[in-house]
Amino acid sequence: MAVFALLAAVLVHAHADVPRPIRLATTTSTENSGLLAAILPAFEKHTGARVRVIAVGTGQALKLGERGDVDLVLVHARDDEDKFVAAEFGVNRRDVMYNDFILVGPAADPAGIRNMKHVGEALKKIHEKGAKFVSRGDESGTHIMERRLWREERIAPALPDGKRYLSAGQGMGAVLTMAGALGAYTLTDRGTFAAYKSRIGLDILVAGDPRLANPYGIIAVNPTRHTDANFAGAMALVAWITGAQGVELIANFKVNGEQLFFPGKPPVNGKYR
Repeated sequence: MAVFALLAAVLVHAHADVPRPIRLATTTSTENSGLLAAILPAFEKHTGARVRVIAVGTGQALKLGERGDVDLVLVHARDDEDKFVAAEFGVNRRDVMYNDFILVGPAADPAGIRNMKHVGEALKKIHEKGAKFVSRGDESGTHIMERRLWREERIAPALPDGKRYLSAGQGMGAVLTMAGALGAYTLTDRGTFAAYKSRIGLDILVAGDPRLANPYGIIAVNPTRHTDANFAGAMALVAWITGAQGVELIANFKVNGEQLFFPGKPPVNGKYR
């Protein structure tokens, strides 16, 4: 009996020395681009804590945070992030990085939008020409941005026939694949496009409009609302990803020689690339 008691004590002590896993809800763009797979092992080695990544749209990530199903969120929809904090679901929001959204489509470009400078005018031409457009349709940060752009042009793109505006309800990689197969346009973050472009047959047609800046923020779940949250682990990841090593790894992450994310927040002059 004494032997079993001693063994139990050893196991309890060993378990206590293992840091709790950190549950991170984040966007499909950070996962599909390969960024998290490239940078998180360094954090895990540094802290000994495992990060469990749940990659969903921004809207769903924030809902996971509201319910206390995760310890922190890394998302890209600033208005919704601010609401999340104001409602006391999250605390200590920090700017992590930014890149940009781009409008992509078939090389033939049936709507004739290539190299347009104003993304709203490009969307208007897509609508007027009756060209196909695939929407995320999943309350992700990309979908939120897309809806905002249509709204600014006073266009309701969804049509009853569902033939030229398709709401996929899928992640960015799946939507890019669908758009490529259909010869359709879509709005995407640059990181996921870079990871998929060699297999989907789509071109970047509109980029550089300051409206398309795409900032990412990280927010810890409020421990006073969800007392079982791993707040210490969450704040350790927040501090690391916005600290010297996280910044360096984000800046050095490239796909085919192209830097996809830039640490910090977009410059106020809108020149984000």
